[in-house]
Amino acid sequence: MTSWTTRALHAGRDDLVDVGLHVPPLDLSTTYPSRDSAGEAGRLDILGTGAADGGLPVYGRLGNPTVARFEAALADLEGAQAAAAFASGMAALSAVLIAQVASGRPHVVGVRPLYGTSDVLLTSGLLGTSVTWASVEEVAAAVRPETGLVMVETPANPTLCEVDIQSLADTVAPVPLLVDNTFATPALQRPLTLGAAIVLHSATKYLGGHGDAMGGIVAGDETFVQALRRVRFMTGGVLHPFAGYQLLRGLSTLEVRVRAASANAAEIAGRLADHPAVSRVHYPGLEGAARPRGQMSSGGAMVSFETHADPHTVIGAVRLLTPAVSLGSVDSLIQHPVSLSHHVMDPGSRDGAGVSPRLLRVSVGLEDVDDLWSDLDQALRAGN
Repeated sequence: MTSWTTRALHAGRDDLVDVGLHVPPLDLSTTYPSRDSAGEAGRLDILGTGAADGGLPVYGRLGNPTVARFEAALADLEGAQAAAAFASGMAALSAVLIAQVASGRPHVVGVRPLYGTSDVLLTSGLLGTSVTWASVEEVAAAVRPETGLVMVETPANPTLCEVDIQSLADTVAPVPLLVDNTFATPALQRPLTLGAAIVLHSATKYLGGHGDAMGGIVAGDETFVQALRRVRFMTGGVLHPFAGYQLLRGLSTLEVRVRAASANAAEIAGRLADHPAVSRVHYPGLEGAARPRGQMSSGGAMVSFETHADPHTVIGAVRLLTPAVSLGSVDSLIQHPVSLSHHVMDPGSRDGAGVSPRLLRVSVGLEDVDDLWSDLDQALRAGN
């Protein structure tokens, strides 16, 4: 069996030699002609359920060959039977919630912190769900007969708290555990191998890796992914083929990018821990802290820290780092979660999730680590 590293380079491309290509083709068609209208009607009866019949494409909202390559590749790398891609990470999460409501299990147990908009979507009940927020220790008691999902993000956005996936999956079974794996990526952590049932990614982040493609993707077993395809067909939250092309290309360099950025992040976290303007550093594994078994093989490429300095002044003072929301690009980004990624949350819920007004989040990129540190250091000193 080939290694994960090799599969990341070749996933979604296994047939290229047989069709005489080196680079995956980009198919921009929105519709696909057929002279057999009666046959197409029969196929729509199948495809409308979310099932895949292995035939030629019919319509872009039902599926696209380029996007299908990305879906197959990500499913392979996560160890899943299948995956369904969407226009954004939030569109992907919305499809999951709609599918669970349609199955008659509208209750969700959520473990904070999550990405801010994910938190608000669950709290709002906009899609017909209800949520019980619980600590990891309280999750089992929060599960009800109508619970369709337990949702965690590990490492969490933006505090980088980790959850023991295997232990939690065992605790809540047979309720499916959904893990938002955006921060870790399958390069560092594969939740399905630890007992999770569903994996969610904002593909906009590390999977794409260059800040120029937006998308979301969910991986799991074929039955659940079929339900997601049906939701996608009905609601139209499709991933654009060009984004699918970019995201598939991003997967081929995912491991080398994530590991190089993680090495930089570990160095930055260590230096921040000794900085007089910093009161606390959030970074998995810092100072040899215990790690959940089988999970993140490094601390990852995200670092968060709380500062004595004015966080807004620090944001305004950076010159090499990019002051912007989002993460996972080859270049380093810094943002103030209370003002951006978690601003939409109710302040009390945000505080309860540990998102401090003095917390800054850095997505560490591939720049020379000394250059990154020089910029962070001068910005922190400017904030004092």
